[in-house]
Amino acid sequence: MDSLAAIVEPLLEWYGRNARSLPWREEPAPYRVWVSEIMLQQTRVEAVKPYFARFLAELPDVPALASAPEQQLMKLWEGLGYYSRARNLQKAARVMVEQYGGTLPADYDALLKLPGIGPYTAGAVASIAYGIPVPAVDGNVLRVVMRLTAGWEDIADPAVKRAVERRMAEILPKDRPGDFNQAMMELGATVCAPGGEPKCLVCPLNALCEGYRQGIARELPVKAKKKARRIEERTVFLLVCDGELAIRKRADSGLLAGLWELPSVEGKLNPEGAAETLQEWGAQPVSIREMPAAKHIFSHVEWHMTGYWVDLTERPEGFTWAGRETLQQEYALPSAFRAYLEAFTK
Repeated sequence: MDSLAAIVEPLLEWYGRNARSLPWREEPAPYRVWVSEIMLQQTRVEAVKPYFARFLAELPDVPALASAPEQQLMKLWEGLGYYSRARNLQKAARVMVEQYGGTLPADYDALLKLPGIGPYTAGAVASIAYGIPVPAVDGNVLRVVMRLTAGWEDIADPAVKRAVERRMAEILPKDRPGDFNQAMMELGATVCAPGGEPKCLVCPLNALCEGYRQGIARELPVKAKKKARRIEERTVFLLVCDGELAIRKRADSGLLAGLWELPSVEGKLNPEGAAETLQEWGAQPVSIREMPAAKHIFSHVEWHMTGYWVDLTERPEGFTWAGRETLQQEYALPSAFRAYLEAFTK
């Protein structure tokens, strides 16, 4: 028997007493579990809660999501980042409407074929919403397992993740797969946490943990370092005319594809260069004011931004214009532009 099998009973007992109260746990309907899992990718639980509530209020089921206008979907996702997640949600919802009667299929392999759903999300939805005994292995689970087993394998290696998935499948309690998967995630999020010192003294599994016994839990797991983020200089313009701000849509491919943005160009422009760009756009500024520098960090790129506030008496072509209220209610702009957008909306 796998030595990890001993963790099942104490872990479930601990989870029963310590599980956080989360809206998607209180009512684990398939649609709610799926939306929450997609939102929780790359995003903290506390940050997701208000987004989840708004999203479910406006798009309460698969058919509503499938038929939602893109602008509404993007506005609901505004600020969560990784916008391809929202687009894949809708693509998957449309497949569900066409092939599964507007519901999530109660089948792990069918879930895995849907846009935006990988092994972890398929496992989470299948086990939590449908009670199907399949593992759900995310970063939290990988960390917990490596500490429990004193494993030095690189968790960034897909083969290592597959091996952990196999081990979890072997010990998964068939009568409570969803609870077990959530318990592993919960332990990793709240006790056997990343960064700093794991809370080994209050861990329900410390008597079974080889990493704790050897005094190496803090050093685990091992993960290959990511490549350093690429630095990109960018110049952002707030074009203001009659109380309205110019925005435009980005290209359909690449970073922030298809999203609304403040007009911007590559490079760090000085005031003379900014004036030349404005002339190319057909803008005749009354005044140009340089704004404080700003920075935004993406997963692989870091924008260092220079900003200019430009007052105009006439609107050049090629832009969409929106006032403060319209911007806040209708248009989704990525948080990369938040520092400059707030200067206009406040």
